[in-house]
Amino acid sequence: MRRLFPLTAPSVPAPDSENTVVGAIDPTDREWTLDELADAYAYPAADAPERAGRTGWLRANMVSSLDGAAHHEGRSQPLSGDADMRIFGVLRGLADAVVVGAETVRQEGYRPARAREAFAARRAAAGQGPAPAIAVVSAGLGLDFTLPLFTDPLVPTLVLTGAGAPPDRVARARAAGAEVLFAGEGRGVDPARVTGVLAERGHTRLLTEGGPKLLGQFAAAGALDELCLSLAPVVAVGEAPRIMNGPAVAVPERFALASVLEEAGFLFTRYRRA
Repeated sequence: MRRLFPLTAPSVPAPDSENTVVGAIDPTDREWTLDELADAYAYPAADAPERAGRTGWLRANMVSSLDGAAHHEGRSQPLSGDADMRIFGVLRGLADAVVVGAETVRQEGYRPARAREAFAARRAAAGQGPAPAIAVVSAGLGLDFTLPLFTDPLVPTLVLTGAGAPPDRVARARAAGAEVLFAGEGRGVDPARVTGVLAERGHTRLLTEGGPKLLGQFAAAGALDELCLSLAPVVAVGEAPRIMNGPAVAVPERFALASVLEEAGFLFTRYRRA
């Protein structure tokens, strides 16, 4: 893996040695450790300027083919690769909660997040539990509550829905062990309220893995703070949607490039709200 942006710092001889450099970034192509990736993708501190006025930080992680497909035949795995999966694991290892749409849960066969020893010390120091909670966004709650995601998670699965959701489905979700949170007055979720509702439960470092419809709703509502986009060196063609598929915005919102990594032809980009 190589860092392509920010640009590497120039080598500066240390005062006490002609061979030591100060502040240089290693540009060589090598496999980064999980700790290095975790440092590179760390959430901004609560008092960071970019967090001003926001109850939490919502970042998205998505993969796209060169021709803009968000998945192939309904699943993102065919677009992924080893480095992409390492980053996927790191982003989960840093998050308080993973926010995902109901359709993605069904298509991708979501399971509970697992605890990983590599992130145990980092999570403990940050006051986090052993693994992130999975927060499923669903209006109708048409979910299979007998799946391990609901019956056997390390930390309780959250279900985000509207106050007008079917009462019988709400009862079934709770009976399965899920915690139901209301983030909207109607049947569905108001995407602008999700960050605040989860922050009330202590979940401020948020990661969404889509799908495209949910991510589009977050972006249109101005709720998306950061996008981690993996550009895969493949062409998928077909009729798959792009990574965001939601209501149009009156004016396109500007995001600023934060970093670019490269490995095996994949580009791992990170953009933050400008």
